[in-house]
Amino acid sequence: MDTTRSADGVRIAFDRTGQGPPLVMVDGALCSRAMGPGRSLAPRLADRFTVYTYDRRGRGDSADARAYAVDREIDDLDALITEAGGPAYVCGHSSGAALALDAAARGSAISKLVLYEPPFIVDDSRPPVPADIVTQFERLLAGDRRGDAVRLFLRQVGTPRAMIAVMRFTPVWSKLKSVAHTLPYDLTIMAGRQSGEPLGAGAWSTATMPTLVVVGGKSPAWFQHGTRALAEVLPNARLEIAERQTHLVKPKLFAPQLKRFWAGASGSERSGSAAATPA
Repeated sequence: MDTTRSADGVRIAFDRTGQGPPLVMVDGALCSRAMGPGRSLAPRLADRFTVYTYDRRGRGDSADARAYAVDREIDDLDALITEAGGPAYVCGHSSGAALALDAAARGSAISKLVLYEPPFIVDDSRPPVPADIVTQFERLLAGDRRGDAVRLFLRQVGTPRAMIAVMRFTPVWSKLKSVAHTLPYDLTIMAGRQSGEPLGAGAWSTATMPTLVVVGGKSPAWFQHGTRALAEVLPNARLEIAERQTHLVKPKLFAPQLKRFWAGASGSERSGSAAATPA
């Protein structure tokens, strides 16, 4: 484990593996260096890239600040890119993809960007997230009801109640509860983007780097619609399908898709060109 300092002095813990151009993985809600897609993808990408996986602030071995702001999380990513000698490739998953996209639009030193299923809700294909969702979580956490916060989040993302009931008796439950206090952070990142309204055409007009937007072929309709809508509004993006994949994408299948994009994609191809991951 190594550490770096963000602009506000918060310590950010990270791991570095492999050799090659720098690649920073940005995981989503309830994830950390010890548990998330970045950790599973890193060994499969280390033959081509120097892969950086990190604990977002408030998680794992990273520190936190008294008040949360999305800009401070972008500062954290900037600190990692600087540590890596940037510019860097960046891959974001779920709300981590939304964070990476905001960083790209703010001007972070990102040379190419991959976004896997940022959870935008752009139509009526699923109910919108309640406008007071952050307040709901803050109340649960203020009462030290971490387990209830995890259950609420899992229900919001569509996890079956029976599966949640089983998860409570597995080792993963304590890991999820340990980062439950960061759920309001991810929901703040997504604020205004899960209301069922279309994405603003110019919301990320400054994110001009080549961008690959990916959706799982077996993911629910609302993920399909939101991801496709994002690819349409970005200035230099293309859409690809991860065949037979869901939101919990399998690293064995996803890693070759990432390598193909970073190895040769110009980014000039417009959205709508679907490509399958290998079987």
